[in-house]
Order: sequence, then structure tokens, then C-alpha cells
Amino acid sequence: MKHEWRKKEKQLYLPPAKPEIVTIPPFQFFTIKGSGNPNDPAFGEYIEALYAASYAIRMSYKKGLQPAGFFEYTVYPLEGVWDLSVEAKKHYDGTIDKDELVFNLMIRQPEFVSDEFAHQAIVWAKQKKANPIIEQLQFEEIAEGHCVQMMHLGSYDTEPESFETMEAFCAQNNLRRKAKNHREIYISDPRKVAPDKLKTVLRFEVE
Repeated sequence: MKHEWRKKEKQLYLPPAKPEIVTIPPFQFFTIKGSGNPNDPAFGEYIEALYAASYAIRMSYKKGLQPAGFFEYTVYPLEGVWDLSVEAKKHYDGTIDKDELVFNLMIRQPEFVSDEFAHQAIVWAKQKKANPIIEQLQFEEIAEGHCVQMMHLGSYDTEPESFETMEAFCAQNNLRRKAKNHREIYISDPRKVAPDKLKTVLRFEVE
């Protein structure tokens, strides 16, 4: 049976629109780091690179090249860990200049994907897409651990309202945010969904 994360991993990807505590186990991802405004056209090349490698794995069975343990699944959603550049942090006054953002974008991969097969998928992606950024893809395991998360409903520009709610929840539950960076998981496709209907999981690590 096809593994569909929307149905089988709801706690991770479809949380309620209010803060909750969750423990995230280690997962493996294709990742790619960059900086700058996510509204710039060049940002799309990072996303294209991640999906090219992810779909190379997903569709490998059609050529009989799938790895041992392969099962059919829905490709996981795009995620991003966001922070400010070192220089931006020095003069941060509560407002964010998107040109000064740094990011680590990623797409989770199933547990049957080995290091060797992941790197083979990157080779296939480079053969199919003339995107030089594919060269920058990494395959790594990431463990988030103890976190607070919630579903943000609406435009990306209104996320600060949800973060305020999450910070208040932490204060009420004697939790401390470990760092000012945060993770976003993009459940909706902004090319197809109106800004006020977007669903984005917001998450940060706590202790």
C-alpha cells in the first residue's frame, strides 16, 4: 500500500492551529543551503534541485532501478529552516529584511534510501535538469528532538502572529526556545492556493 504522509504522519505534518509539544525523531533529507529573499526568481532553482533528486528516487522503480526495501510513497513536502545572517543579527531591531535571510531547504526521504542511492539520485537529477545548483545538494540525517509546533493558516507575512502564540505557550509551560531559527513545512502550494488559505507548519526546538 502506498505510504501517504498526509494520512499516516498527521502529527508531524498536519498539527492543529494551536501550539503543541512534539518530539521529532531523526529523519534523512536532501538539503541545500542558501541566502537571500525567497521572493527572488533564483530561489526557485533551489526548490527545483530538491524536487529533481526526490523524484529521481520516487520514480526509480519505473526503470527497475529502485533500491532494496523500496515502497511506493507520496513525496514529502518542502521544508525550510530559516535564520538571519550573522550581520543582520548584529543590527536586528525587530524587523526582518528578507534579503538578509539564510536558509536550509530540504525534502525528507524514506528510510530505505542509503547514502549511495541518494548520491546516485543526484547524478540522475543532473542528467535530467540543467540546473547547476543540483551540485550543491547534500544528503544528511537531522534530529530536531523536543519541539513546539503549530499549523499557521494564512500568508507567510502573518507568521509572526503565530510565533507570538507559540512563544506565549512556551512561557506558560516553562519551555525555552533553543535558538531563534525555525522550521517551516509547506503543506500548501503557493502557486495554486490563495495566500489567506495557505497551510504552513511552524516549528522550533525547545528545552
